[in-house]
Amino acid sequence: MTGPVPGRSKRAAPYLPGVSREDSDDELGTDDLPWEWIYENDSVGPEGETNAENGRKRKRANAAQETRIIGARMGNYECYLGDTMLLKAEGSNEAWVGIICDFQVDDDGEKAANFMWFSSQQEIRSANKRTDFVENELYITTSFDVNSLTTINGKAQIMSQEVYMKRFPNGKVPRKSSEFGKVFICRRGCNTRTCTYTDEFIWEDIYRGREDLDALQELVRKGTKATRKRKSSKEASPDRDQEYKLDADLEQEDGEYAPGVFRTPKKARTRDAVTPSSRHKKTGNKPTTPSSHRRILVKKHLEFTPLATRILSPAHIQASPYQVARTQLHVASVPTSLPCRESEFSLVYSHLEAAITDGTGTCIYISGTPGTGKTATVREVVSHLDAAVRADELDDFIFVEINGMKITDPHQSYSLLWEALKGQRVSPAQALDLLEREFSHPSPRRVPCVVLMDELDQLVTKNQGVMYNFFNWPGLRHSRLIVLAVANTMDLPERTLSNKISSRLGLTRITFPGYNHEQLMRIVQSRLEHVPGDIVDADAVQFAARKVAAVSGDARRALDICRRAVELAEADAKTYSNEESSAPNTPSKSASRRKEAEVSPVKKKKAATGRVTIETVRRAINEATSNPLQQYLRSLPFASRLLLVALSMRTQRTGLAESTFGDVLEEMQRMLKFFAGESRPLTLLDRKATASTTSSLAAGAVADSDLMTVAAAPSFSRSKSGSSQIVRPAGLSIAAVDLTGAGMINLEGQKAERPSKMRLAVGDEEVRLAFRDDPEMKAIGVVL
Repeated sequence: MTGPVPGRSKRAAPYLPGVSREDSDDELGTDDLPWEWIYENDSVGPEGETNAENGRKRKRANAAQETRIIGARMGNYECYLGDTMLLKAEGSNEAWVGIICDFQVDDDGEKAANFMWFSSQQEIRSANKRTDFVENELYITTSFDVNSLTTINGKAQIMSQEVYMKRFPNGKVPRKSSEFGKVFICRRGCNTRTCTYTDEFIWEDIYRGREDLDALQELVRKGTKATRKRKSSKEASPDRDQEYKLDADLEQEDGEYAPGVFRTPKKARTRDAVTPSSRHKKTGNKPTTPSSHRRILVKKHLEFTPLATRILSPAHIQASPYQVARTQLHVASVPTSLPCRESEFSLVYSHLEAAITDGTGTCIYISGTPGTGKTATVREVVSHLDAAVRADELDDFIFVEINGMKITDPHQSYSLLWEALKGQRVSPAQALDLLEREFSHPSPRRVPCVVLMDELDQLVTKNQGVMYNFFNWPGLRHSRLIVLAVANTMDLPERTLSNKISSRLGLTRITFPGYNHEQLMRIVQSRLEHVPGDIVDADAVQFAARKVAAVSGDARRALDICRRAVELAEADAKTYSNEESSAPNTPSKSASRRKEAEVSPVKKKKAATGRVTIETVRRAINEATSNPLQQYLRSLPFASRLLLVALSMRTQRTGLAESTFGDVLEEMQRMLKFFAGESRPLTLLDRKATASTTSSLAAGAVADSDLMTVAAAPSFSRSKSGSSQIVRPAGLSIAAVDLTGAGMINLEGQKAERPSKMRLAVGDEEVRLAFRDDPEMKAIGVVL
C-alpha cells in the first residue's frame, strides 16, 4: 500500500470527497508503536496513566467484565467508544470522519474498530441534495465499516452551528490553529443513497457520548428514507416491467467536487481507511503499483475521425412485410421481453440484487448450450436493475461485459475491467497490479461492479491465471466484485479448471436448458406479431421449431431458418411476379385444360408463392444444414449435375477412382435406360420434372457432336413395343470443362473427349449429399 507523502502537499484534486487535511498527525506522534486494548475495568489516573496492578486484580476478580473493550492505546495516545475520529482516506490527502461504535479484531488479525460515518455534501451525488449547507458541515449517516486502528489520524470535534459560530465568529477555523481541519458542524442526518435528510437538530442535545450511540442511530434511521424499496420477483419479471429500458446517459449527473482545505499526514505507517459506500468517483491521480511505486503511463483514449454515414429511413426498412419480418427475425434484434425464460430471469435477478444490496462479492456460473438465451437474459436482468437504480430502489453499480471471442488475449480482460472501474487505459500487466491493489484495500465506498464473462472457455490460459484472479477477487472482503461466468458446457470448471479455481467459483450455478418446440414457436411468433400481411404460415413455424428442437433447441438457429425462409419466399414472389408480367394473357384452349390447371400442383404453388410454407422452411433447412460446397453443387446446371452423378455412380460401381469420359457417358446411358425401361407408373412430380427437363434441354440437343437426339415423347414411360428413345442432355463436354475449371473434377488434357481420363476432385459423399433430394434426379430415377 502506498503510504502518505511527508511534508506539506499540493492541493488535492477537486474530485476527491471527504474532509481535507494538510498537517501532520501530531496527536499520534512519530513512533510506530503497537496498539493495545483498554478494558472496562482498567482505571486511568489523572495524568492518563493506567493502573496496571488494579487491572490485573480486577481481571482475576471478574474475567467476564475484563473482556469488554472500551478503548485502544498507542503509546500516550488513547481513543474510546463514542469518540469522533479522523481516518486517512485511500490514495488521497484527505481524512474521513467517523464515530467509534465498537472495537474488534478484523479478518487479518489486526486490531480494528467499527465506525459510524459522517458524510460531506460533496459525497451526495443526487441532484436533489440540499443546497443550504455551510462550510465545514457534515451529515451523520447510518453507514458502518470496520477499519484497522492504524488508519486513525487523530480526533475530530463535532458541534452545532451556534456553538461553532461562538468559537469562530468569522465562520472559519484559523489556518494556524491546532484545530484547523478538525472542527465540523452537524445539523442533520442523511441517507446518502436515497438523498433523504432528517429534521434539523442541535448536536449537543442529541449526542453527548457513547451512551447516546443507539439513540443517534435510531434517529437517523427513522428520519431518513430506507435505502431501497424491495420488489417482489413478479414485479421484477420482464413481463411486468417492460417499461424499463437502459439509459446510456447514467453519468450525466456526475459533477466535480469543490476543493477544500487539506492536511497531509506525515507518518509512513498510516494506512488507508475503509470509507462508507458511495458512487464510484474518478480521480485525476496517476496510479502507481504497490511494489515499486513507479508511475504508470495511462493511455489516452483512441480518437476516431467521424466518417460520413448513410442513414436509412424507417420507410426504407419497413417498405414491405418481408423486410419487416427479416428485421424482426434477425438474431441481433433486441425484443421487448424474453419469453420462456422467466424462471431463469428470476434466479439471476435475485442473486444479483442480493449481492448489490449487501455489498458483497460473489461468483455465479451460468451454463447451457448455444442459443438458449444465457447472455440475453443477463443483459435483460442488468437492464431492469439499472432501471431500479434510476428509480432510487437499488444501490448504484458498474456493469462491464468481457467476451472471450472479442479479445485477442485473455489478459486483456484486466485492462477492460480497470477501464470500467477508473476510466483509465493501461496495459494488462499494469492493470493486474492496479486491480490487485484495488481489491486488496478495504474501501466500502467502492461501487459494486458486475462483470459478465461471456465465452468463458476462450479465457482459459495455460496457467489459468486469468480465471483464478477473476474468481478469487470476489471472495475478498471489500472487493464488491460480482462475476457472472457464462459458458456452453455445464462441467467446464471440473473438466478444464483446476480444483483451486473451481472451488472459488462457488455453488451458485444456473443451467439454461435447450428450448423445446413449443417455446421455440412462442419465440418466433412473438417476433412476427407486428408483421403485416400474415406472410408466414403457422404450420411452417411449427415445422421449423420441431426440426430445431429435435437437434439442439437453439433459438438462434430457429430464427435464422425462419429468416432465410422469408428471404426465399420474397425471392419466389418476385420471380412469380416477373413471370406473370411477361407471360401473354391467352385464354385456355379447352375446359379440360382449365380444370387441370385448377388442380395442378404447379398452379397451387404459384397461388402460394410469396408465403412461407413448410416447403419453404424445408428449403431453408437444407441450406442451413449443408456446407457451401453442397450449396454450390445444387446450383449447377442440370447437365453438370447429371455428369457428376454419373461419375460418382461409376466410381461407386467399379471401385476405380479414375474413369474415361466415354465410360461416364456409358454410365449415364445405363441410368437413363434403366429409368426408361422401369415399369413403375410416373408420379405427377416425375412428369413435371421430366417434362421441364426435357423441354429445356431439347433446344440444345444438336449443339454437341456426341449428343443423342431427344425422344419425341415428353416422358420416359415404357412404350407398348417395349422400346423408347433415351434422352441425353446437351452440353456434356462443355459441362465437363466448366467443372474442371471450378475444381469439381480433374480432366486430362482439359478437353472432354471419349478417351480423356477424369476423376472427382471433391468427396464422393459430398456429391451424394448434395443431390440426394434433387427433384430432377429423382424424376429420372437416380437414387443416391
